Amino acid sequence: MAAIAAPPSSVAAVVPASCAWPAPASVSVLPALRLPFRHHRSVSSRLYSSKSSSGADESLDGSSSCPGIGGTLHPALPPPTRSGRGVPVFVTLPADAVTPSGRMTRRKTMGASFMALAAAGVEGITVECWWGIVEREAPGVYDWGGYMDLVMMARRCGLKVRAIIAFHQWGTGPGDPCWIPLPQWVLKEMDKEPDLAFSDRFGRRNKEYISLGCDVLPVLRGRSPIQAYSDFMRSFRDTFKDFLGVVVTEIQVGMGPAGELAYPFCPTEKLIRASTAAELGEFQCCDKGYGFVMTYLFYEQYMLASLSACAQNIGMRVWGYDAPLDASDFLKNPEETGFFRSDGSWNTPYGPFFLEWYSGLLLHHGERLCITTGAIFLGTGVKISAKVGGMHWHYGTNSHPTEATTTGYYNTVIRDGYLPILRMFARHRMTLCCTCFDLLDSEENNNSRSNPETFLRQLLCAARMCNLPLTGENSFARLDEASLNQVIYNSRLYYDGAYETSLSFNYVRMNRNLFDSHNWNRFTRFMRQMSENQTFQARLDSRGSDSFLSSISAL
Repeated sequence: MAAIAAPPSSVAAVVPASCAWPAPASVSVLPALRLPFRHHRSVSSRLYSSKSSSGADESLDGSSSCPGIGGTLHPALPPPTRSGRGVPVFVTLPADAVTPSGRMTRRKTMGASFMALAAAGVEGITVECWWGIVEREAPGVYDWGGYMDLVMMARRCGLKVRAIIAFHQWGTGPGDPCWIPLPQWVLKEMDKEPDLAFSDRFGRRNKEYISLGCDVLPVLRGRSPIQAYSDFMRSFRDTFKDFLGVVVTEIQVGMGPAGELAYPFCPTEKLIRASTAAELGEFQCCDKGYGFVMTYLFYEQYMLASLSACAQNIGMRVWGYDAPLDASDFLKNPEETGFFRSDGSWNTPYGPFFLEWYSGLLLHHGERLCITTGAIFLGTGVKISAKVGGMHWHYGTNSHPTEATTTGYYNTVIRDGYLPILRMFARHRMTLCCTCFDLLDSEENNNSRSNPETFLRQLLCAARMCNLPLTGENSFARLDEASLNQVIYNSRLYYDGAYETSLSFNYVRMNRNLFDSHNWNRFTRFMRQMSENQTFQARLDSRGSDSFLSSISAL
């Protein structure tokens, strides 16, 4: 495949004002700083001023507006020496770290941020590599320039890179301040053939991710979605071959909306209207009518046609006409539905038939991507991971409706829906990524019967049963004591000395609040606790004066 050459470093990043990551008012980046790989250093508090960023009017290079403020480095206590007992921490970059035109944003500010993270003992960064940015121009034309700049900068700062191969959209629509859709040529194919998008029983579409019902059909200008994903990952492998296993140490393959192995929650227009999380969602399986497709090939692929074929195979043709008619339409109370109420049809012969078929298609999709990704990166030295959704709303009910409709995990009070997924990951020697590490039951709305702690314990137990390496994540970008302590608690719940390399953590995500003085102090204390080295003290100024980090980033 043809590849567009990486842009020269002199090319200025062009960022829409609505998606800007403002440079701090006084960042002064050290010129030509070159330090050995993995050499940590301390960043002076004078690298940033206590003055807040003035926003979009600040210059990209972050030149100082305050006289006398420089960027000199001062010696400080070293970062924690990893004893093998600690938990490596990665920090996820802003979603717009690379612009829609493929250029790295706010180069000097990003470099200063990387230096601060390295000084705090962060293991590395996590970055989404967006399909809609890299292959935006045409099928098979890839532009990795902005991501190459990020990887090289991380190497210079001694940070590892965890790359998320993101085949989904980011944001709710063109009006979103940070909007990253699927490639335009893919959206044009969806316009020609609407059934490439997910659909609920009302015909409402979702274009966050291509429907898994057409995984192996040549619907993308002669290629199937799986072939398009494979070509994209091969291009990544070939472009970054000199960094794989050394700097780029992990690849997380996107398997659905939000990068998770899951169905979408709702149609696109519902995303734009920003519904509440406690809603039940809708089954997203009506992208081909049972009366429209007649060939055996399509019965195996398009979703509603596949359901019809399965129903006919067991002599229950009426079960294959549609998704459950009495499931939700986004009701918040499952007891108001015929399908999900305590004595509903989820626990009748029809319920297991439909839910096993629905979750089964998701497993087939995950299996295809596991096989493909493993083959492409075989022998490169990188770890492969995948993410499951953290749908904990209504977890306290018998039917677990949000997990069934929103994610396709057939998990109920009488059935473990996560074990089949985690066993699949284990077969392919993958790492599991899961969220909710920062959530407490006491913070949730009792009306939604939300139990994030119980949900996470079930998932962690299943991961231990399958002997899976684990990457935890926080659900919200906050740095209060309660959420950080919950992360530490859940990390220790999973981790013990018998699992030396089994656990790492992604802090999601780097934003302007992280570098606020009080938040930064909490974050470095959190880093010390995760490393289990009580002598570490992240000091930004060896003279002991108060350290202030100005606002560095914004989503």
